[in-house]
Amino acid sequence: MHVHRLLLSLSLLCSTAAWAAPPLQSVEPLDLDRYAGQWHEIAHLPTPFQKKCVADITASYGLRADGRISVLNRCRTDSGKLIEAEGVARAVDGHSGRLQVRFAPDWLSWLPWVWADYWVIALDPDYHWAMIGEPDRKYLWILSRSPSMDDALFESLKRQAADMGYDLAPLRVMAPVE
Repeated sequence: MHVHRLLLSLSLLCSTAAWAAPPLQSVEPLDLDRYAGQWHEIAHLPTPFQKKCVADITASYGLRADGRISVLNRCRTDSGKLIEAEGVARAVDGHSGRLQVRFAPDWLSWLPWVWADYWVIALDPDYHWAMIGEPDRKYLWILSRSPSMDDALFESLKRQAADMGYDLAPLRVMAPVE
C-alpha cells in the first residue's frame, strides 16, 4: 500500500515538473548603446507601481559616465496629469540582457531588495520592439520604439510570452495595436 502511494506521489511530482515552464532566459548579447533611448509601452501585466497609469507610458534609458543606465518612466493618469519616476539600472555580471533597476534613493542602493530584475527576454534584431520580464514571471512589458504596434506582431509577442510561461489573462494593453 505504501509503495503505491510512493509511486503515485512520484508520478504526480514528475508530471507537475514536466508542465512547469523552463527557466526564463534573457537575450544575449544586448547592445546598451542601441537599447538606449525612448520606448513606448504597448502592454504590461498589472503592477502596483503603475496602477495610476492609463495612457502615454514611456521609458527612456540613457548611458551614464559611471557605466550605469539612467531610467525615466512617464505616464498619464486618468485626470490627464503626467507623472514620472527616475531610477537607475545596472548590468548583471555575465549577462548583458539582464539588468537590475531601482527607483529608491541613492543612499539606499546598498540594500539588495531595492534592486529589481529587468530582463530583456525578446528583442527585435533592429531594436524596434522589446519584451521585458523577470525570472518569477510576475512582470511583463511589451515595448516599441513607436507609440503603436502592428496587430500581427503584437499577437506574435503574446504567443512568445505565453510559451515562456507567462499568464496573459490580466495583460493590459496601453497603446494602439493596429
